[in-house]
Amino acid sequence: MDYKEYWNQIFKESEELNSLIHSYWNQYSHFGTWQFWVVVSLLIIPLILLYFTVDRKRIFEIFFFGYTVHILWTYAGIALERYGYFVHTYFMSPVFPFSINMSASALPVGFLLVYQYCTNQNKNFYIYTLLISAFFAFVVTSIEQYIGLLEFRKGMNHLYIFLIDLVIVLTSYWFTRILLKIKRSVMAADL
Repeated sequence: MDYKEYWNQIFKESEELNSLIHSYWNQYSHFGTWQFWVVVSLLIIPLILLYFTVDRKRIFEIFFFGYTVHILWTYAGIALERYGYFVHTYFMSPVFPFSINMSASALPVGFLLVYQYCTNQNKNFYIYTLLISAFFAFVVTSIEQYIGLLEFRKGMNHLYIFLIDLVIVLTSYWFTRILLKIKRSVMAADL
């Protein structure tokens, strides 16, 4: 197959897959299903909680941390979904990544509130990260799996989700700390 033939085949298969996903969503994951409303709740409720609990004096730092968690988990989720390791079987819309409710809201808000608490109260962020990562990986995903919102395939399991959580959150933490150091050095240089 040459270059053009590959791309023609990719476009054709993509169209078929998109059509199949839209058809599935219209039949099983639409506005009239309880699963749709659980997914929407997992998107909206954490954001409402965040609105009332975020430390507004440090909002950019805290949101940078949460945004980094969001971006890294979204990319990880897309890769895991694309290769069939981690599949959210009910989703808000066939247009967005299937796990957008978790990667854009539940996970970033949970982790950024832990970050905010630990940095405000001088608590050990690493210990709290282990605890909340275990909660998300072993409790939340188990509930999602039990009620049919999530499937693991190809050997994926809760331990891998836990490890991915740790890598993503610790990377976000270190990025945020580096950004704060840069900010302090720039401010000190301006004085």
